Amino acid sequence: MQYRLLGRSGLKVSTLTMGTMTFGGQGKFASVGSSGVDEARRLIDMCIDAGVNLIDTANVYSDGASEEIIGEVLGGKRPGGVLIATKARFPMGSGPNDGGLSRYHLIRECEASLKRLRTDVIDLYQVHQWDGQTPLEETLEALDTLVRQGKVRYLGCSNYSGWHLMKALGISEREHRQRFVSQQIHYTLEAREAEYELLPISVDQGLGVLVWSPLAGGLLSGKHRRDAKAPEGSRQLSGWTEPPIRDEERLWRIVDTLVSVADAHGVSAAQVALAWLLERPAVTSLVIGGRTEVQFRDNLAAADLKLTAEERQRLDDVSAPPILYPYWHQLLTASDRLGPADKALFGPLMG
Repeated sequence: MQYRLLGRSGLKVSTLTMGTMTFGGQGKFASVGSSGVDEARRLIDMCIDAGVNLIDTANVYSDGASEEIIGEVLGGKRPGGVLIATKARFPMGSGPNDGGLSRYHLIRECEASLKRLRTDVIDLYQVHQWDGQTPLEETLEALDTLVRQGKVRYLGCSNYSGWHLMKALGISEREHRQRFVSQQIHYTLEAREAEYELLPISVDQGLGVLVWSPLAGGLLSGKHRRDAKAPEGSRQLSGWTEPPIRDEERLWRIVDTLVSVADAHGVSAAQVALAWLLERPAVTSLVIGGRTEVQFRDNLAAADLKLTAEERQRLDDVSAPPILYPYWHQLLTASDRLGPADKALFGPLMG
């Protein structure tokens, strides 16, 4: 297992992070997984033994049950220096202030997460989604307060757009608040939209990148194939709609290429998809999950897989996103003056 600095911070995290959305199995998350305490303990121990030092969860996962299970398994201890990341933003009740990124909601939910996790500090506290009704100044002041109170060590955001992220970083600098050190985003061979803005911002602003659902909800695992019935237990059979697939034929071309590269290495397509991501600009760690020990073990093996330049190029070519405006104009007329951050999108197209 390798370890990378999380953005501009001095915190090193493993290139694979343990995702725990499958813990608890309550509410809408029952369709994702339902690991209880005993199974979660086996999975956590396995990941820690493999060198994973970051466990990612959220208060909304199974209405707090995921955090509770992690708290029970770890028992307030941090074996191997394991780090805990969690998130807040989504509703945790039916009241008018039970969701969002207000000072009221964030501080209350952070304190609730601390109790469920049985810890006195959260290593990485992430706002889970944008809140366009709460002033960013209020959100960032509340997060800054949590850091200064010693309840949180580092801050991150998730699912922000480019302008949301840059506005937040600008306010943090202007008002001398703790800034985000990372963003957690969806980014896969099938969904490369993050390359337009989010990855260039990460390169330019020194943000770490955690990737959620790096196998596109299992679609890139190699178990889903063209003209074949989805395997038993698939999220696609249970009504899970993330991520949306807009071009099914493109998806199957990507899967075909993944399987071809995987066969050459004697590994799973999932490992190839993860290994490709680990070589992308600004990517720090991939949040891997699974319903079973077998899935976790297979994903963990991706940390040691190295693809050849030719294999990466094949995967790049089959999944290349369209160059939208203003990027096609920049490529045509400004390629002599583009910088390192621009290469997160243009890469080999810049020559």
